[in-house]
Amino acid sequence: MTATLQTRTMQSPVGTITLAGRDGRIRHLRMDDQTYEPSHDGWEPDETAFPEAVDQLTAYFAGELQEFDLELDLIGTEFQRRVWGALLTIPYGETRSYGEIAVQVGSPGASRAVGLANGHNPVGIIVPCHRVIGANGSLTGYGGGLDRKKLLLNLEKSRSGTEEPTLFD
Repeated sequence: MTATLQTRTMQSPVGTITLAGRDGRIRHLRMDDQTYEPSHDGWEPDETAFPEAVDQLTAYFAGELQEFDLELDLIGTEFQRRVWGALLTIPYGETRSYGEIAVQVGSPGASRAVGLANGHNPVGIIVPCHRVIGANGSLTGYGGGLDRKKLLLNLEKSRSGTEEPTLFD
């Protein structure tokens, strides 16, 4: 039997976000039409769930929060979990290449595997897979769509003072 997950939706600059998890721990952050689609078996709406996550996401989109402090319940392979851990070390307003992440997790030359792990990140934005770009600085792959990736990167750049606000036009 599938365990019940509480779900809560919120509106954001990237569209509707659905949070899913249990016992206050986030397992999924889903944006409309993203490519990674978890099973919805056992999902039960609860619009009072995850108040801290909603508050932190709201503050993030307002430019008032740069790092999330939330309980996560991530399920993935050992390699995926290493990649997701590495993503958490990328500072707000900065980017890293897939190759740099591969080296960081001890798998030089595994850029494509990093891309696949990125694509299966169940809590995008919170675990900032949008901060990973191509080796040549180009925007590549994002489960939420390249327009959302550009919006998130530009939002962070404009509020971090690290670069011009419209880096990716």
